[in-house]
Amino acid sequence: MSIFPKSYVCQIALGLAILAAPSAMFAVTNPDCTLIVPAHPLSAAGLATPYQLVATDPTHGACHETNSTQSAFVEAAIINLITGQITIYHPVVVDAMTAPAVPPMVPTLPPLNVVAIWFGYNADGLLTLSGAVPSALSDGDCHQGLGQFAYCNASAFYAAANVEILLGFLHVPNIGTGTDGLPCPTVRHFAVVDQDQSDNLLTTYWGLPSGQVMQFSAANKAAFPTGSLVKNASDNRTLDLFVDKALGCTPWTAPDLNDAGNLVSALALNELQAAAYQAAPIALIPLNDPFVGNDLNKVNEYRTGVNQIPAFLPSLASPTSYCANMRRSRSPA
Repeated sequence: MSIFPKSYVCQIALGLAILAAPSAMFAVTNPDCTLIVPAHPLSAAGLATPYQLVATDPTHGACHETNSTQSAFVEAAIINLITGQITIYHPVVVDAMTAPAVPPMVPTLPPLNVVAIWFGYNADGLLTLSGAVPSALSDGDCHQGLGQFAYCNASAFYAAANVEILLGFLHVPNIGTGTDGLPCPTVRHFAVVDQDQSDNLLTTYWGLPSGQVMQFSAANKAAFPTGSLVKNASDNRTLDLFVDKALGCTPWTAPDLNDAGNLVSALALNELQAAAYQAAPIALIPLNDPFVGNDLNKVNEYRTGVNQIPAFLPSLASPTSYCANMRRSRSPA
């Protein structure tokens, strides 16, 4: 039985079609791009240093951030270890050897904090991370080789967040009830996930016709009215912008440090809320996820990046169970 009435299913399908449309409109010349991670990526200076997008193999063609089939995205979450509050920041991605049209905002971080970074990618190939200095990836505890997805320091962030939740300093808002009378879905609901769940971000940038990119903010949008959104297609975006809206649900949000504290949702918030409230059956990264290649070690590395419990046995990441649950969630009412 479907979680959504047929009218909502149609709206959701329309949203998915809109998100998928850019990939059909551009010819991808090179699906394998590399992000240059700045020195000390978890520091305020590192967060405010633009990431550069370059071709992993230049003989296959260039990579351009405003090409919607190659765009890469970065999203950071910061937890204040004193108050438990989470804030969000979006490091900007630019083409190699270019600068953003507006210098990134330098975030003010709390004195005791844990920062984590997640990466998303619109191309169908492999997103690679490379350090601007040799120690950049190790300094950030960065993990890659997971298709469109990568992350830095997520394990420490989620450990801190889960402790703050237990201590009562961090409150995860209830998912609420939709207009269909059912609990609002999360990113671990089988009616929401696709074959590669938890792989991309809610991050958006503001791109100019010239090809320059800057952080998205109300101020930057007003200053450059000819710009347009550069966005990452994802389950998270589909849930928060389409499904929740259709069902009268509200995603968890936190202050955006690069947009004057305006409230935004983020992958970290989605995953923490899903961990707290998603009822069984729960969608967790399975062995047949295209980014893990039936490798249980990669399944667990991926799950670590999105606050999911590890699979100690292959049966705990069963493709058969995963696909069966997905089929049941989408069967006609």
